[in-house]
Amino acid sequence: MEQICDDLQAEHEALDAVVADLTEERWSAPTPAEGWDVKDTIVHLIQADMAASLAVLDAEGFVAAKESVSAGEGLGFFVTADGKTGAEILALWREERAKMLTAFRGRGPKDRIPWFGPDMSALSFATARLMETWSHGQDIADTVGASWPATDRLRHVCHIGVTTRAWSYVNRGMEFPGGEVRVELTAPSGAVWTWGPEEAPDRLTGSAEEFALVATQRRHPADTDLSVEGNLAAEWLGIAQAFAGPPTLPARGRS
Repeated sequence: MEQICDDLQAEHEALDAVVADLTEERWSAPTPAEGWDVKDTIVHLIQADMAASLAVLDAEGFVAAKESVSAGEGLGFFVTADGKTGAEILALWREERAKMLTAFRGRGPKDRIPWFGPDMSALSFATARLMETWSHGQDIADTVGASWPATDRLRHVCHIGVTTRAWSYVNRGMEFPGGEVRVELTAPSGAVWTWGPEEAPDRLTGSAEEFALVATQRRHPADTDLSVEGNLAAEWLGIAQAFAGPPTLPARGRS
């Protein structure tokens, strides 16, 4: 838990550096996520961080809040951007993400935490928060033209991308074909991360950053240099989606 929390904190700090000095006008710049500006994006992270803290610290309280969210209030039940400046949003995010990290650090990696979907282990939960922070951070960096360098923290994102292969089919109402796919990704550090049996005939290889961008629906597969061998790998890459929610596919040419 300490390692994933340290990595999550580092991801927070990387995104904080992107937004810390934005003008109010830039806080209102529209991102590639339809209908969301930069402020909306950070507010979404705050909402999820607040919900996560509640789920970790007060399971019964979270279940009650979940009912309100599901009843139509959405994550706005926790907080909205209404009437808040970018500086106020930033201060609130810093406060809430710190609370969430403290809550996570107090739990064991296998502790079960309730969520809007199935319960998750504390380790998986913190990993999912890192994935969401990184992917929304990519949206903001793309919007404001900020540097968003890849780091080996992407291993967490890639792992979720690989382990949600079956979910990508279920989410689209498609039958999961089974079978094994060998995944070999080159990390920003130059290391090679692997999943799946070495002898599998279906293979997906390339940049870890590009795979993470595809799995989080931030890049169209055709806009990457990822390589696939076999029908299983090719079909999966075309629908890979590491997060819950309606199936999406980013437009071509986003970079």
